[in-house]
Amino acid sequence: MAKSGWKTVTRALKKELRTLAAGPAKPGKPAKPVSPLAPAGFPLLPVIRGVAFAAVEAGVRYQNRKDVMLVRLAPGTAMAGVFTKSTTRSACVRDCQAKLALTARGAGGEAGGEAGAAIIVNSGNSNAFTGKLGDAAVTAVTGAVATALDLPPSRVFSSSTGVIGEPLPHERITAQVPALAAALNEDAIEMAAHAMMTTDTFPKGAAATLEGDGGPIHIAGIAKGSGMIAPDMATMLVYIFTDAKVAPATLQKLLSRNVDATFNSITV
Repeated sequence: MAKSGWKTVTRALKKELRTLAAGPAKPGKPAKPVSPLAPAGFPLLPVIRGVAFAAVEAGVRYQNRKDVMLVRLAPGTAMAGVFTKSTTRSACVRDCQAKLALTARGAGGEAGGEAGAAIIVNSGNSNAFTGKLGDAAVTAVTGAVATALDLPPSRVFSSSTGVIGEPLPHERITAQVPALAAALNEDAIEMAAHAMMTTDTFPKGAAATLEGDGGPIHIAGIAKGSGMIAPDMATMLVYIFTDAKVAPATLQKLLSRNVDATFNSITV
């Protein structure tokens, strides 16, 4: 065999020996399991006029995934909310409860719906069990949104979901607020649903349309929550939007009356 031929054979043998020494190939990362109840795809949700969405990658905990979403609500929006009854509610929950109570009393100047409103949600960190640092984080995040969208801080609501007991790196969120504000779009609700997922295996959405006295009424909702839904919703987040004209007090009564037979009847 020619000298060049021996060199070729030697290189091939060395390569094979290295492969054998390395052992069998390591299996790839297993695919994330998906619930057998998962739909084939995200449902087609109606556009709710006056409601716009955006989502970005802020790196709150993980990289290369959207983890912060923003919702802008048009002037005239009525808002209502129900919350977990846990005695260890996070700073976000307590802040939302206080702001809704302020709106219900008609206090705070432009606290009413004529000013519009916004909701900002992050995944990856729940901002729970974080003490005064948690309160400061909520103030920083809602303040940044209020400035970007020209809203009173009392009309900016926030939610956080994810790991418990670690300070929220709120500067990563506030740094992305201008990008969120610039990207707001009425058709981006699916992106928003993805951004607030934690242990969920698929984004959740639902819709309904019914006939009202003035024409069709559209309802669209997105939800997050697969690991703990007690006591009374616990870490679950749900946002429901409609173009129905409903007074805030009536909306709150409808929501409170129906939640006990729906979300609050579930224990996970």
